[in-house]
Amino acid sequence: MGYRLKDARPRVALWMLVALGDIVLLLVSAGLPVLFALLSVVTVTLAGVAAWRVTRRGGLARDNAVTVPVAARRRA
Repeated sequence: MGYRLKDARPRVALWMLVALGDIVLLLVSAGLPVLFALLSVVTVTLAGVAAWRVTRRGGLARDNAVTVPVAARRRA
C-alpha cells in the first residue's frame, strides 16, 4: 500500500484576514490612529499565534507530517 505525506500545518484562512481587517476598521472608526490600530491588532495576533504554538509543541510529530494511506484496499 502506498503512503503519501499529508501537510498538517495550520493555514491562515481568508475569513481570518477579513476579520482582522474589520477589527482594524472598527478601531479606526472609534477614533484610534490607523497605525496604532494596525500595530495593536498585529501584535495581539502574533502573541496569540505564539502562545498557540508553544502549547502545541509537545504533541507535534516530525515536521508536522502525518502519513495517510493513499488508497485503502479490501480483500474479500
